[in-house]
Amino acid sequence: MSTEALEKMLAKGMDNALLRFGLGKGYLDAGDFPRAAEHLQRCVAFDPNYSAAWKLLGQALNKQGLPDDARNAWIEGLRAAQAKGDKQAEKEIGVFLKRLDKAAASRPC
Repeated sequence: MSTEALEKMLAKGMDNALLRFGLGKGYLDAGDFPRAAEHLQRCVAFDPNYSAAWKLLGQALNKQGLPDDARNAWIEGLRAAQAKGDKQAEKEIGVFLKRLDKAAASRPC
């Protein structure tokens, strides 16, 4: 479903984690990282255990040059994934955190 269609649903008063996730993913894919982060933050506010949303939120924040915020989102996502046994999300988020650490280590002080 397009972000346009999802936005219309939101405008009609439908608002839930799945709708916000769809909007966040759509905007992330389109390169609109601030808007993606906004919807993904609303998604995890609805459902703090939505590990896939935490993963994408970290990506949206990292793409905006906010590595500390991205790390915090990914850490929350890791907790959520571990709590519900979502091994795939746990593995992917672990990779993102390692990349973030590697990038931080290569930056000049």
